[in-house]
Amino acid sequence: MEDLLKKILVPIKDVQDIRGVALPIGLEYLQLVVTGPPGAGKSYYINQIRGWPNEGYIDLARKGWWKDTTLIYRPREVHLGIPFVGIAESLTVFDREWLDASPPLQFDFSRIKIPPHGDRLFQTNWINRYIFEFLLPDPKIIFERREKRMNDGYFPVDTNLTEEMVIRQVQAYQEIALFLHRAGMNVYIRLGLDGRPMRIAEKGVAAIPRWSITSKLPRPSLKSIDGWKQLFGLHDSKWITIDDTLQKIEGVNIIAHDGRMFEMDLNGHRICFHPEIPLGVKKKKVNKNWIISNPDSCATDQPIGFARLKVGETVIIGRSNKEYDSILNFPKNVGRRHIAVTNKRGDLTLTPLDSEKSVALIRPDDVDYRERVDITHQHSFYTLRNIYGGSIQHRSRSEALQQIRDTNDLLDHEPMRPLTRSGKPGGILELNQDTIPVVIGDLHGQVDNLLKILCENCLLFHLEKKSVTIIILGDAVHSETNDEMEDMESSILMMDLIFTFKLAYPENFFYLRGNHDSFSEDVSKNGISQGVLMREQLFELRGAEYTEEMERFYRNLPYIITSRYFYGCHAAPPRTQASYDQLIHISENPTLIREVTRNRLQRPNYLSGYNKSDIKNFRKALGVPKKTPFIVGHTPLDPFGSVWKNVGGIKNHHIIYSAHLEGPSVLQYINNDMVPLSYPAEPITKLINNL
Repeated sequence: MEDLLKKILVPIKDVQDIRGVALPIGLEYLQLVVTGPPGAGKSYYINQIRGWPNEGYIDLARKGWWKDTTLIYRPREVHLGIPFVGIAESLTVFDREWLDASPPLQFDFSRIKIPPHGDRLFQTNWINRYIFEFLLPDPKIIFERREKRMNDGYFPVDTNLTEEMVIRQVQAYQEIALFLHRAGMNVYIRLGLDGRPMRIAEKGVAAIPRWSITSKLPRPSLKSIDGWKQLFGLHDSKWITIDDTLQKIEGVNIIAHDGRMFEMDLNGHRICFHPEIPLGVKKKKVNKNWIISNPDSCATDQPIGFARLKVGETVIIGRSNKEYDSILNFPKNVGRRHIAVTNKRGDLTLTPLDSEKSVALIRPDDVDYRERVDITHQHSFYTLRNIYGGSIQHRSRSEALQQIRDTNDLLDHEPMRPLTRSGKPGGILELNQDTIPVVIGDLHGQVDNLLKILCENCLLFHLEKKSVTIIILGDAVHSETNDEMEDMESSILMMDLIFTFKLAYPENFFYLRGNHDSFSEDVSKNGISQGVLMREQLFELRGAEYTEEMERFYRNLPYIITSRYFYGCHAAPPRTQASYDQLIHISENPTLIREVTRNRLQRPNYLSGYNKSDIKNFRKALGVPKKTPFIVGHTPLDPFGSVWKNVGGIKNHHIIYSAHLEGPSVLQYINNDMVPLSYPAEPITKLINNL
């Protein structure tokens, strides 16, 4: 059985005993909903904690399911109705239509409805009203339990029972638990009634549920006023004002989002908190996120990293947070769990966690960043405009033809690609220069996402210095937005930009081939032949010669990249055994091309996908060291994120998707790790053209 939760479950240490069952202390004011596959022990569990005895049902695809009368009585056991591709009504994992389907039905995650936050006054915060406990014992235990109860009485869900059936049901609930967790819902796992509850802790994801913070501050003495206030529930956090003097904080403190930055001193180590102020975005649509970084500038030899604390997220800042440690490079005098920071509608709640390590705050300047455009951003806009040669718009017919010819001539003699027998650059790009890689996933026509990446984090400055290399993993074209799938305007502009940057930085800007980099009829989305439409619109706009040059560009592209930092391709490692020489000559092998550009990760409902062994074989064929990260795009795991690390429980296996409408993400090499960096969506094209 493929255990989707393997290596990502962490015991919740701070628990309370409720009628013989360990429950997280932080959930005492949240209402418990218990779910899991048949035979998991839900009814016994509910009886033990004296919950509501009757079973309930929730259709996750129904709008407003969180208001269902089923959820009025809690704690209680519920069965989940799950939407599947091609099936109009949601199914449970014991419906025959799901059990008998061959091949297995695929989850239709796009139809699952997520409860709203309700952050405004008088709105219900539905997403925090419930806590879902997934009871997921080992399938063998469930199978034995269900076999025994079949002999004791009639259970319709146990008809034609097999161990394979039980395994599939457990995997389905694991997948749903992961999805709801990533959607921001309160989810934890219990592998058995005797053990501790477990929370999901995916590597590379710094945010954690607020209720899972286990370290507590010392309880104040009853000899003090604070002690008596806490005893009667009157003790509250305090709002503080930061000024230009370093002030030490203790207890729970709240800082208002006022558009100003501040620095936090962690036992002598400074980090910077900067309000994220998206440009050109209406105020009511701005999420009050914070950027956390070292107080450095573009004068550094390499691009710096930063962390992004979104509204509703909680992070533990300290050396135990590997992502933050890579970005902020904590010295040993910073505690392993130094401080917890929660972003609540922009206001920051600070909770020191280590009584032996100090926390202090200071405001070096009093600038309100909401009232001005940062100088570095304005400089980036002018630089982008100069590189492109004017406004960001479609090039003229003659300019576009000359540009694509020059790009193809460059690709015909690209030096970092081993040659084929015919003397042409092969399918592998060997990135042998010692520069920092910045990896971009599928862009799918989101021009502003590409421009946002380029104008942030001093990237243009470092491109000019040749201290970074940008790699796009294919599929920059063909919008996935419902009302734009037939419109190729953004795709044509995207390619104009990519050609521009390839010519401007030939040694530091690379593009791999994806499945959408084709005019084939097979390139389609929701029944729309986007490859054919792209060819027709290019032919109409720029003529036959340009269209032929675009086909030549597709043929010229590499499929695979190797470096000392990472290796990757658009979609997947080949499942077919292939040697290094065969990968160089991949253009001669349609099966290999299809596998590296179209395949997906093996899942319970996608058995033909790639697995850990395929990644291992691919690594060996490329001669890459064992711990080198493998990065692909093509398969976003859910609609909430853009980067997924250690996917499928496979260490150093990452997926990136850069076409998110809420803003792009990249993977950047920082301190021996590929670190995700995310940005807000901004109308960069409009901002540049309005200069």
